Amino acid sequence: MAANSYALLQVVTKCSLQKPSRPTKLEHSRNPLSSTFKPILLRELDHFPNISLDVPKAIKDISFNLLEAFVDFTCEFVDQPLLPSKSNFAPVEEMIEGTTVGIVEGKIPDDFPEGVYVRNGPNPLFGGLKSTRSIFGESSHMWIEGEGMVHALYLNKENGGKWKALYKNKHVQTDSYNMEKDRKKPGFLPAIQGDSNAILLSYLLNLLRFGVTDKSLSNSNVFEHGNKYYSIAENHMPQEIDIHCLQTKGNWNILSGSWNRPFTSHPKKAPGTGELVIIGIDGKKPYMELGVISADGKKMVHKADLMFDRCTVCHEIGVTQRYNVIMNFPLIVDISQLVLGGQLMKFEKDGYARIGIMPRYGDANSIKWFEVNPCSVFHIINCFELNDEVVVRACEARQSVIPGPSSSINHFDKFSKWLKRETSSTNGDSHEFTKESTFSRVCEWRLNMKTGQVKEKKNIFGDEFVMEFPFINEKISGFRNKFAYLQVVESTEVSGSGFAKFGGIIKVHYEEKKTFNNMDEEDELIKSEYHLFPKNTFCSGASFVPKPGGIDEDDGWIITFTHNENENISQVCIIDAKKFTEEPIAIITLSSRVPYGFHGAFMPLTS
Repeated sequence: MAANSYALLQVVTKCSLQKPSRPTKLEHSRNPLSSTFKPILLRELDHFPNISLDVPKAIKDISFNLLEAFVDFTCEFVDQPLLPSKSNFAPVEEMIEGTTVGIVEGKIPDDFPEGVYVRNGPNPLFGGLKSTRSIFGESSHMWIEGEGMVHALYLNKENGGKWKALYKNKHVQTDSYNMEKDRKKPGFLPAIQGDSNAILLSYLLNLLRFGVTDKSLSNSNVFEHGNKYYSIAENHMPQEIDIHCLQTKGNWNILSGSWNRPFTSHPKKAPGTGELVIIGIDGKKPYMELGVISADGKKMVHKADLMFDRCTVCHEIGVTQRYNVIMNFPLIVDISQLVLGGQLMKFEKDGYARIGIMPRYGDANSIKWFEVNPCSVFHIINCFELNDEVVVRACEARQSVIPGPSSSINHFDKFSKWLKRETSSTNGDSHEFTKESTFSRVCEWRLNMKTGQVKEKKNIFGDEFVMEFPFINEKISGFRNKFAYLQVVESTEVSGSGFAKFGGIIKVHYEEKKTFNNMDEEDELIKSEYHLFPKNTFCSGASFVPKPGGIDEDDGWIITFTHNENENISQVCIIDAKKFTEEPIAIITLSSRVPYGFHGAFMPLTS
């Protein structure tokens, strides 16, 4: 297999004696894996010492056309099927102008802040996610891929205090999005999951044709910094968005090149200073770097190589008043495994896991590492300092839902079966989640900075539900929080559709316990409340909206997109956080279906 993979590198490289022109200039589109592959390619180009890359445009065009012909001849794009149970994962058309929508139930409170509720998520071009077949095998888009689309609900008061709601959506116009729109057909070959030879082929052909190995997705999250608004996924730099019209203003080319890699989908504002703390991974050394950007977003005030010895997927960073919290867990990207016939991304369940506590402006030598049990963590709930300890609260699972099973054209069927096996108990057909589940429960690590001791608590409020996509009142980020909120996974939907759907929201009361007569004090469970939506109604992008002038941490509201699959209706629900189990105080029915997506945020607007 290794010999065949290396031969493939030679074959594809020799198909283009000149670096081709590109249909669209893809600036700053470097992803964590493209830089890994370039040294391999450049070593192959060394076999042709007389080749000059500075050649006439006509020759470049011929070279590009030859590569396009090679792709058309050897690769077939195939739509990944969507069963009826997955229908709300299908893409929708843009609604750029926006439509006014009505409140069908309840009333938006008078003290609710004016602003925009915006949520990001995948909305693939050309009808959906793709797989490719070729003589070298098959490769597929992962379920988390698909071009980003932001969905926005604007809430403003008219004269007389009457609320007006306006909905619109728009694709995030990354460089790769614009290129494929201009082509009017798919261009990038799936390059993350599949047969190793097919992925190597995709990497080479994408790099030779477009200068990068994969698309910029920008589909994970939205955030504000320095009074500017950004869309992001961690395979690319963020894109600045005009929050009023959703127009993409361009890549955030951070500080004239002082940061030359993507960064996490969840940058964090440092308590007190308002600086933005970021991390970014790469497929070659340095595998991970940390940066601190000034509160106004105009300069990089600190940057450090964290001296990792592997490329670990790190979706989020934590912050406290003094520290950065770094997760080094065993979901690994290793392109050398492709050459050996393995997968590009792998969860090493027997690999090491550790949490690093680093002074805000420290370096690799200043990090204090704490070894923890191997697990998968994508999302941090909150981190804070308590006496000699740093407390880390997160969503932890024994397995990683990414990348899932080996890819194929029947990837969705395989994914459904794999999830059912991973999440179901062996007791009949009941789809209860096991302790080895790929989906998460809330856990807590207490890391003693003086003694090095680690105290770990798992399943802190029981096994009844699993959950993901946590959020808190962001004013409490980095400080001790009393409450947290998470979306509740609907287990039967996971097993039936192959995707996670979220049938409710949970409120965690960290400082209230529920005890039982036969339970030890150390095993006390945290109190929790549930807000479950009607049957076959699921939420995404839930966020906390603080009440202006509120005193308590939970003074405010939960806002979320929901979709009723029985009636094919999408809505926005507003829930009083203090009356969490009661019916939503307002339900706004939208004029368009909103596909399930990822993270959302409420942005107060002054103009």
